[in-house]
Amino acid sequence: MSPETINENLSDIIARIEAARKAAIKPAAATTLVAVTKTHGPDAIHPALIAGQRVFGENRVQEAQGKWPKLHEEYADIELHLIGPLQTNKAREAVLLFDAIQTLDRVRLADVLRAEMDRTGRSPYVFIQVNTGEEPQKAGVQPREAGALIAHARDIGLPLKGLMCIPPADEAPAPHFALLQKLARDHDLPLLSMGMSGDFETAIRFGATHVRVGSAIFGERPKAQP
Repeated sequence: MSPETINENLSDIIARIEAARKAAIKPAAATTLVAVTKTHGPDAIHPALIAGQRVFGENRVQEAQGKWPKLHEEYADIELHLIGPLQTNKAREAVLLFDAIQTLDRVRLADVLRAEMDRTGRSPYVFIQVNTGEEPQKAGVQPREAGALIAHARDIGLPLKGLMCIPPADEAPAPHFALLQKLARDHDLPLLSMGMSGDFETAIRFGATHVRVGSAIFGERPKAQP
């Protein structure tokens, strides 16, 4: 995809975010666009950076390590979010590289993240991923168990700021966004990461503070390198 097309797509998404916010009865105070660049290289990312986009999302620690340190040298104000599942053996690398980790989903990972934050002196802020559809193949804590994980994360002093979800692909997203919004409200968490290229405008109606948009900006993803 050409740099001009990426720039046009980015401008269109930003305009749609603002339009959705204006149409929403009670949107969040602000909605941050997380531009998802998984499997996209620097040639695709640079046009977005030049256009002023600074918040990006990656799915895999190893892939992010291969492209973002150099981009950080060029643009010091980049904010990088991990939006894919995190294995405990990658926790140290994640803490060192990312500014936000959106996929905390179990006590063991919370403990390892706390240890690595203490070890490295870095404290990326954290979202708990909730499996709102209770899909067995998908990462995320079950909704009925979210309260216990939230309490544990707070007990050990993690910088927990919000919740994240990925609704089932074959279901209407609104009930899932409503559930996440209620969980966040019940537990006094200010941030809600929900909504992707196909449903971010619906997510904004339910108070999304972060929307994760990739293909609508960068086009279809190239195949990930092995």
